[in-house]
Amino acid sequence: MAATAGCGGKTEGPESNSAPTPQQVREIAKEAYTYGYPMVDNYRIQYAYFADKANPQYKGPWNQAHSIARVYTPADTTIQTPNSDTPYTMLGADLRAEPLVLTVPKIEENRYFSLQFVDGYTYNFAYVGSRATGNGGGKYLLAGPNWNGEKPEGVNEVIRSDTDFALVIYRTQLFDPADIDKVKKIQDGYTVEPLSAFEHKPAATAPAVDFYPPLSPADQKTSPDFFKVLNFVLKYAPVLPDERQLREKFATIGIGPDGDFNPATMSPETLQAVKDGMADAWAELTAFQKGKLDTGAVTSADLFGTRQDMKNNYLYRMAGAVLGIYGNTAAEAIYPVIATDSTGAPLTGAGGNRYTVRFAPGQLPPVNSFWSMTMYKMPQSLLVENPINRYLINSPMEPGLVRDPDGGITIAVQNESPGAGKEANWLPAPDGPFSIILRLYWPKEEALNGTWKAPQAVKG
Repeated sequence: MAATAGCGGKTEGPESNSAPTPQQVREIAKEAYTYGYPMVDNYRIQYAYFADKANPQYKGPWNQAHSIARVYTPADTTIQTPNSDTPYTMLGADLRAEPLVLTVPKIEENRYFSLQFVDGYTYNFAYVGSRATGNGGGKYLLAGPNWNGEKPEGVNEVIRSDTDFALVIYRTQLFDPADIDKVKKIQDGYTVEPLSAFEHKPAATAPAVDFYPPLSPADQKTSPDFFKVLNFVLKYAPVLPDERQLREKFATIGIGPDGDFNPATMSPETLQAVKDGMADAWAELTAFQKGKLDTGAVTSADLFGTRQDMKNNYLYRMAGAVLGIYGNTAAEAIYPVIATDSTGAPLTGAGGNRYTVRFAPGQLPPVNSFWSMTMYKMPQSLLVENPINRYLINSPMEPGLVRDPDGGITIAVQNESPGAGKEANWLPAPDGPFSIILRLYWPKEEALNGTWKAPQAVKG
């Protein structure tokens, strides 16, 4: 393994003319893993959705809008902690040849929708939608890092990605099951075309990509082959100016778009150092979760945003990817987590455990759009099968919820039915560990500044 493979130049790591020591390899591997985990996991998902036609969750080709005219269910397992409020439309954007023009139809004012633009780093680099641009519709040009053109006439805005491949996640609010045909009509209006087609010019082309097979989520955690996938992903992520030294450091152990990282040719000591570095990254993340996230010192609002928002905090970026990849920027949505009961004990539906979550009068989540609370089985962070096919309770369901005598709302959280006459307020739990995620879409200021507090789960 060459000491200076990949990006050349001076490094902050080992001396450029000497092989790194095992301890240096361990430290660099940890840093590169923390940096690269969101990129590799994002690639795994995009590969499943847009490249692997044999995958049961394949959506369709790149550069086309693929709508799912239903909410997600327990059968949807590619993305952890999916929402089940807003039918998704997915666009995998390959921007190497030319930009894309995205058309958004006019949508009625009371219906929330958003387009979340996510680059290969998992930064949310732009938004179109109810909050960001309004419901009046428009045309938006999505360009890659190497496009230097001018905004075409008839386009509202040029949106630029720092990476060649990007993901656009469209969310369209569904009010109730009878509303699905209206959502389908809106989704049909989400169209995508190459800039050349928009301007009636000859199409540009880019070489076909021989996509590298991704690892399973389990192998991403422990296999040194993780860095071979990362090297592939980095080919499509041009070096950002403020990351040049970091990338050069990674290159000293063969990590980079031209890197020669190969576990099969490493000495046992070097290979062990790489594995130890990966384990160190997970240990740091676990400590961060327990010491910061679980205590509320850091919230999900801190884990997602633009590159400028995140200020190169790669631990936060990794935490966001692990706990709920593609989480929204706080202004768009926040995600208070209920993972323990009021005594601090982890939530579990085993052993007949029963909990209540009560919203006092006037204390429903403060939003400009809508809120929901969704059940996830842990540690998988996936939706939970149950006899009434209810995966969440949300604000469109408020008229059917039974009010407390004082006007508050108490939600029953348990595995077994509370009784036929009491199921209106039942959020079914698995027969094992679980967590509840609140979603506040377009949250009001009192939610963003901490004035409003999420309720606790009370056992009993």
